[in-house]
Amino acid sequence: MVIPDEKKARGSAIRVLPFGAAALLAEVDTLPQVLDLHAALAASRPAGVVDLVPAARTVLVRIDPQRLTLAAARTWITEAETDAAPIRLDSAPVIELQVAYDGPDLAGTASALGVSVDALVSAHQAAHWVVAFTGFAPGFGYLVSDEWHFDVPRLDSPRTRVPPGAVGLAGDFTGAYPRATPGGWRLIGTTEAVLFNPDAASPVLLTPGSRVRFVAAGPTREAVIAAPPALPERPNVPAAFTIAAPGWQSTVQDRGRPGAASLGIAPSGALDRGALAVANRLVGNSEDAAAIEVTGGGFRAVAERDLWIALAGARGVARVGALALDALAATLWPEGEELEISAFEHGIRAYLAVRGGVAGPISAGSRSSDVLAGLGRAAYASGDGVALANDVVGPVPPLDIAPWTAPTDDVIELGAEAGPRGEWFAASAHEALFEALWTISADANRVGVRLEGPVLERTRPGELPSEGMIPGAIQVPPSGQPTILLADGPVTGGYPVIAVVSDASLDALAQARPGMRVRFRHGI
Repeated sequence: MVIPDEKKARGSAIRVLPFGAAALLAEVDTLPQVLDLHAALAASRPAGVVDLVPAARTVLVRIDPQRLTLAAARTWITEAETDAAPIRLDSAPVIELQVAYDGPDLAGTASALGVSVDALVSAHQAAHWVVAFTGFAPGFGYLVSDEWHFDVPRLDSPRTRVPPGAVGLAGDFTGAYPRATPGGWRLIGTTEAVLFNPDAASPVLLTPGSRVRFVAAGPTREAVIAAPPALPERPNVPAAFTIAAPGWQSTVQDRGRPGAASLGIAPSGALDRGALAVANRLVGNSEDAAAIEVTGGGFRAVAERDLWIALAGARGVARVGALALDALAATLWPEGEELEISAFEHGIRAYLAVRGGVAGPISAGSRSSDVLAGLGRAAYASGDGVALANDVVGPVPPLDIAPWTAPTDDVIELGAEAGPRGEWFAASAHEALFEALWTISADANRVGVRLEGPVLERTRPGELPSEGMIPGAIQVPPSGQPTILLADGPVTGGYPVIAVVSDASLDALAQARPGMRVRFRHGI
């Protein structure tokens, strides 16, 4: 199968748009051109490219600026248009998904399209489908076919829960839900194939570029793809300490899952990466060892054996028994004693590092919890035991090796770079973004931070086709009130991005409490 409109895709101009200091957005005119461009870039990918994220009209290119400059990346993208050979998908293996065509919307969808149920099912099975991109949820693929000629409207009112394995239609796409989520697609059937298994070496079944055929399931509706065996991490390891109270939210975090956005997987990881590294260094761990990200304070736990611990990030009163913890120093936590971290006075997130590192299931290459996507272990609850890994790289240092200042309660200045959709906004919006004093709203979590301030006026109505997103992207919905995406944010989105918070400023943003003020500065 040749990608539709191949010649047109090859002849179209690629528009390369800025996306902060470590990404570019390559835009073309049609989805077939996206497939063409993504395949060309994937085939010639240089060192330093962290992620390639195809979407409806764009390919997001994330880079490591230490290994590849933006200028070099821009040249590589534009030359991919003429240097690569035409892309064919005939050689890709075909994944067959067995489907029981029993969806609640099947009959109504067929009627709305003016065809019989049998005709709609036959067309769905006869088409040769290709995964154009993933998004919305880990492993959720958007499939297209040049043999599919229906445009299916989404539901007027999305369902609050779509069951895992549901096969749906929306627009000119088809797809299958890997796990239970809300959704507005019209459901025509069910598959028992395992679409996403975070414990597998290759967690996503339907990756961009995969060819797919849908076939009618037999009477038993057995899964076509058996679930890969789970990869348990050190089973039956005794708990090193037990959670007595988790506070507002306490999760396992390491450096996260960079490079998996094309599979619909957010980077996750510690929001204040510097604080995580400091806490780990203080107890002799590797800097990216997993620790507990304590949000807001109110955390209590009891040691089941003697442990060395350190706390970095947000500041407040912390005690082991009657002994106050020294800030930024390793502390012995004796067996049977209670560690108490009270409500934070400065900042909002602290990192509790334990010598050896916190253990937990490794999902898609990381122990980090992504509660929204269901990756990693769930947020801690009272009574949970915490085991240790083996991420020690050296002794506990005898001196304070990491001077660190407490998070500020003053106005936080955030560096910002140009975003890809600046032309969607009036000149007054760009001025207001950098001149206004913004307030952190109560709607702030690991997914993103909503700001309160002046309305950023658009010059273009409507929404964008979905395109790749990164942590730090400043999205502006129709309300005009911007939201800054964080590590658990969506990997694709349809709100225009006016600017991008610089990577160096994200740690400071991670410590911003609701009600605090922030100001944007150009490129700091």
